[in-house]
Amino acid sequence: MLYPVSRWLPLALVALAALWLRTHDLALRPMHADEANQAVKTGELLEHGRYAFDPHDHHGPTLYYAALPIAWLRGETTLATLSETTVRLVPALAGTLAVIFLFLLAQPLGRWPALAAAALMAVAPASVYYSRYFIQETLLVTFTLALFICSQRWWQTGLTRWAIAAGACIGLMQATKASAPLFLVAALVAVIVTLRPRPMTRRPRRDVIVALVAALAVAALFYSSFGTHFSGLRDALGTYTAVSARAATGSGHEKPWWYYLSFFGWHREGGLLWQQLAFSTLAFCGVLVAFATPQKILRCAALYTFIIVVALSLAPYKTPWHTVHLVPGFAFLAAGALAALPLRLFAFATAGIVLALQYKQTQLAAFLRPADARNPYAYVHSSPDVLKIRALAKAALTRTPAAPIRIISEEYWPIPWYLRALPQASVGYWSTPPAASDGALIIASSTQAVAMRPLLRARYHESYLGLRPGFLLVVFTPIAAAP
Repeated sequence: MLYPVSRWLPLALVALAALWLRTHDLALRPMHADEANQAVKTGELLEHGRYAFDPHDHHGPTLYYAALPIAWLRGETTLATLSETTVRLVPALAGTLAVIFLFLLAQPLGRWPALAAAALMAVAPASVYYSRYFIQETLLVTFTLALFICSQRWWQTGLTRWAIAAGACIGLMQATKASAPLFLVAALVAVIVTLRPRPMTRRPRRDVIVALVAALAVAALFYSSFGTHFSGLRDALGTYTAVSARAATGSGHEKPWWYYLSFFGWHREGGLLWQQLAFSTLAFCGVLVAFATPQKILRCAALYTFIIVVALSLAPYKTPWHTVHLVPGFAFLAAGALAALPLRLFAFATAGIVLALQYKQTQLAAFLRPADARNPYAYVHSSPDVLKIRALAKAALTRTPAAPIRIISEEYWPIPWYLRALPQASVGYWSTPPAASDGALIIASSTQAVAMRPLLRARYHESYLGLRPGFLLVVFTPIAAAP
């Protein structure tokens, strides 16, 4: 009995470390606008059982449906009771699974190098930070790695059940985000170029067809809202028009081509040091090992990662959460470099140093400065000031229950999330000031506040809150109700 325990205990410890980093104090960081928007959609699905895919402003539905069982287990059945911790547990658990999947995928490198790859991903700043973020990106990484494992098993065994499982993973990828084809094409090119032997199956065409059927069935199940919204199937195809336009133009998120690679370099921002040089250097050495040795699996990983880096770098549209797609490849290559070192003790020491440096960066990004404007992972992030809005609104309704709370701003997310427990009739949202602007509490953007002041009949005390970097809110509290 000791042999199995000693064999799996290291992986269990890595998985537990990954789980702790991804689940510890999940409510610490204020909700990003994108998180809040998706959490409200999840709450509507939880409370009313309704979901309709939006091809213009939202990604695929797997994120919302995955949150349902967690909410049920935690006793949350309405939008008002849904919590930050509950929704963020979805990417947190998916991110932990991704660490285990990378270990399984990296087995051809050897057991301890596979463990090193998993450990490097477990503590990687981008992987940890966005595994604590209620967005689709971490789920897409997890489903992609699951696809690679199932495809690898099918290639080695020729069993149809692995082809079906691979197809299901493709369906989950597609039902998560429209960028899924990029990773499928990159993987297909890498396999064709590097892995020339044929798979073990004698009926590859039949297995491929079966896999495609499974992929279409799973994707259709989610996009049709499990058979309740069949127009979602049409919208799933239409989303590529919006995605292509956004990727080609940047839509206000234009960045230089080296943007993603800069996360793995070295730079200072307002006195904070952000660097992953040791990790990226080790990954680069893994590329050299891949083409200096006959390890086809390592060469395949290098080519796949290169294609993803180039594709993401050439697209004008860039957001930092896409860096999570680079981490598994970099960790895999870094493990290949560690395996090539001549002395095992030196390899272990190198891995320990890199892991310590990565953990220090993760601690800074995810726990010490999670919403800091200087944090490169905290992209146009909500200010901690938004945490005060719920208390202000509740106090206002207590003082003046018959008057409304007015949110008057061009941008207001994540405010609806923080006011979700209030009666809907008590809160209203406007992009410009209405003719009757008075209320129990008024929160306006600095721009709309200028136009709104002449419309106010009562007297108000004015204070200020930050919505996000560069976006100021003016809070109007009736003077008669002010303490």
